[in-house]
Amino acid sequence: SDKEKKKKESIFDLSKYIDKTIRVKFQGGREASGVLKGFDPLLNLVLDGTIEYMRDPDDQLKLTEDTRQLGLVVCRGTSVVLICPQDGMEAIPNPFIQQQDG
Repeated sequence: SDKEKKKKESIFDLSKYIDKTIRVKFQGGREASGVLKGFDPLLNLVLDGTIEYMRDPDDQLKLTEDTRQLGLVVCRGTSVVLICPQDGMEAIPNPFIQQQDG
Protein backbone atom coordinates (compact mmCIF):
# COMPACT_ATOMS: atom_id res chain seq x y z
CA SER A 1 0.00 0.00 0.00
CA ASP A 2 0.93 3.70 -0.16
CA LYS A 3 1.98 3.85 3.47
CA GLU A 4 4.68 1.23 2.96
CA LYS A 5 6.08 2.99 -0.09
CA LYS A 6 6.27 6.39 1.56
CA LYS A 7 9.47 6.46 3.58
CA LYS A 8 10.00 9.17 6.15
CA GLU A 9 11.80 11.92 4.23
CA SER A 10 14.07 14.42 5.91
CA ILE A 11 12.67 17.95 5.87
CA PHE A 12 16.18 19.13 5.24
CA ASP A 13 17.74 18.10 1.92
CA LEU A 14 21.47 18.12 2.55
CA SER A 15 22.46 16.37 -0.68
CA LYS A 16 23.25 19.70 -2.36
CA TYR A 17 25.86 20.35 0.35
CA ILE A 18 27.75 17.07 -0.13
CA ASP A 19 31.47 17.82 -0.64
CA LYS A 20 30.88 21.46 0.32
CA THR A 21 31.97 23.18 3.51
CA ILE A 22 29.17 23.70 6.02
CA ARG A 23 29.01 25.31 9.45
CA VAL A 24 27.21 23.44 12.23
CA LYS A 25 26.01 24.67 15.63
CA PHE A 26 25.34 22.16 18.39
CA GLN A 27 23.33 22.11 21.59
CA GLY A 28 25.53 23.48 24.33
CA GLY A 29 27.03 26.11 22.04
CA ARG A 30 29.82 24.30 20.20
CA GLU A 31 30.41 25.31 16.58
CA ALA A 32 32.34 23.55 13.88
CA SER A 33 32.80 23.61 10.13
CA GLY A 34 33.85 20.89 7.75
CA VAL A 35 33.22 19.29 4.39
CA LEU A 36 29.96 17.32 4.42
CA LYS A 37 30.67 13.72 3.41
CA GLY A 38 27.42 12.07 4.45
CA PHE A 39 24.19 12.34 6.41
CA ASP A 40 21.06 10.37 7.26
CA PRO A 41 17.40 11.28 7.96
CA LEU A 42 18.20 11.75 11.66
CA LEU A 43 20.71 14.49 10.69
CA ASN A 44 23.71 12.48 11.82
CA LEU A 45 26.51 14.12 9.83
CA VAL A 46 29.92 12.98 8.63
CA LEU A 47 32.29 15.94 8.28
CA ASP A 48 35.87 15.86 7.01
CA GLY A 49 38.61 18.39 7.67
CA THR A 50 36.56 19.59 10.62
CA ILE A 51 37.54 22.70 12.58
CA GLU A 52 35.98 23.49 15.96
CA TYR A 53 35.64 27.15 16.88
CA MET A 54 36.70 27.51 20.49
CA ARG A 55 34.58 29.45 22.96
CA ASP A 56 35.56 32.10 25.48
CA PRO A 57 36.11 30.37 28.87
CA ASP A 58 34.51 33.35 30.63
CA ASP A 59 31.52 33.59 28.28
CA GLN A 60 30.54 30.24 26.74
CA LEU A 61 28.28 31.97 24.21
CA LYS A 62 31.15 33.95 22.70
CA LEU A 63 33.48 32.44 20.11
CA THR A 64 37.17 33.31 20.22
CA GLU A 65 39.63 33.40 17.33
CA ASP A 66 41.02 30.04 18.48
CA THR A 67 40.25 26.91 16.50
CA ARG A 68 40.96 23.21 16.97
CA GLN A 69 41.52 20.74 14.12
CA LEU A 70 39.30 17.67 14.55
CA GLY A 71 39.66 16.00 11.14
CA LEU A 72 37.04 13.37 10.23
CA VAL A 73 34.09 13.39 12.63
CA VAL A 74 30.60 11.96 13.01
CA CYS A 75 28.17 14.52 14.45
CA ARG A 76 25.19 13.11 16.33
CA GLY A 77 21.97 14.37 14.76
CA THR A 78 20.19 14.87 18.08
CA SER A 79 22.66 17.58 19.11
CA VAL A 80 22.63 19.52 15.81
CA VAL A 81 20.86 22.86 16.18
CA LEU A 82 21.78 24.68 12.96
CA ILE A 83 23.40 23.85 9.63
CA CYS A 84 24.36 26.46 7.04
CA PRO A 85 26.76 26.81 4.13
CA GLN A 86 30.14 28.20 5.20
CA ASP A 87 30.53 30.56 2.27
CA GLY A 88 28.14 33.46 2.25
CA MET A 89 27.95 33.56 6.04
CA GLU A 90 28.31 37.00 7.55
CA ALA A 91 27.42 38.53 10.89
CA ILE A 92 24.54 40.99 10.90
CA PRO A 93 23.40 43.34 13.66
CA ASN A 94 20.75 41.79 15.90
CA PRO A 95 17.40 43.05 14.53
CA PHE A 96 15.64 42.24 17.83
CA ILE A 97 17.66 44.59 20.03
CA GLN A 98 15.91 47.93 20.50
CA GLN A 99 18.23 50.67 19.26
CA GLN A 100 18.79 53.17 22.06
CA ASP A 101 18.68 56.82 21.12
CA GLY A 102 20.83 58.99 23.40
